[in-house]
Amino acid sequence: MHHLKPFRRALATAAAAATLVAGLTACGGKSAATAAGGTGVPAGTATVTVGALSNGAAQQTDLTVPVEESLRAKLPGAVRDRGELVIGVGALPAGFPPLAYVGTDQKTLTGAEPDLGRLVAATLGLKPVVKNSTWENLFVGIDSGKVDVAFSNVTVTEERKKKYEFASYRQDNLAFEVLKDNPWNFGGDYRNLAGKTVAVARGTNQEKILLEWQARLRSEGKDIDVKYFPDSNSTYLALSGRKIDITFVPNPSSAYHITQTANSGTPTRNAGQFSGAGETLQGLIAATAKKDSGLAGPVAATINHLIQNGQYAKLLAAWNLSEEAVKTSEVNPPGLPLTNS
Repeated sequence: MHHLKPFRRALATAAAAATLVAGLTACGGKSAATAAGGTGVPAGTATVTVGALSNGAAQQTDLTVPVEESLRAKLPGAVRDRGELVIGVGALPAGFPPLAYVGTDQKTLTGAEPDLGRLVAATLGLKPVVKNSTWENLFVGIDSGKVDVAFSNVTVTEERKKKYEFASYRQDNLAFEVLKDNPWNFGGDYRNLAGKTVAVARGTNQEKILLEWQARLRSEGKDIDVKYFPDSNSTYLALSGRKIDITFVPNPSSAYHITQTANSGTPTRNAGQFSGAGETLQGLIAATAKKDSGLAGPVAATINHLIQNGQYAKLLAAWNLSEEAVKTSEVNPPGLPLTNS
């Protein structure tokens, strides 16, 4: 019977490769054999299309991705044998371009976050299965085991480490966006927010930072008027309608929105940035998996492989996010402290 084991392993690898090709074709990618007319392409190689259906937000780029068996071997057996990587993205209801949003075909989730998830899955020889949800339900999916790993602009925090494990892949910087004719600037001092009406998304890291600043100001006899809206579209409508002074958002989302408003009647600008991990630590965005799932290590090793072979840089460049690159992916790096996470 032991003579059948090599055959079973070969059959499993072939099935995984076939599943990978089908998955990439459905999710903004295609098999390398198809891209090359079916000739001269090694088995187990795929092409991941970065920036597909982006509505001009990205420079569409095709990346040829061989399966790295040494990295695949590091995966938990259950994930490897299943042949799929279930990627969670919390972009409902309206998305947050350029990181995650519905593409021009009105159905495919595009953006730098799902694209990186697909690139990691392809390198590991897994079919990428992208599940889009609300931000809150993203974590429900991880907790329940329905999502393997989230690529959704999740900041590493010490509080989150109690339940999740991380593989970092991008710097986490937050931005204050205001109307272009508003002279206000953050200036690196939370006290400049006193008396301002600031919108922030509920349940996010930037909300936690903002609420801590609000508590400090209240202890000084001042305050911030914190506002919540159901999605980014309604937030920006409030900003353009001057119902709020400032929106406190991830820097990539703000940078994208500023370019979109440049020729409108209500252009906006960046009024300052702040590290997502607070005053003394550079915040980091990370792939997020359930604690002790055994996924953070293989994902970090895969991202480091992509950094070394240049495909990580090509992905960020395609989405105009090169300035947020990290030099290395770390497992469970220092995060936003417990005092404000």
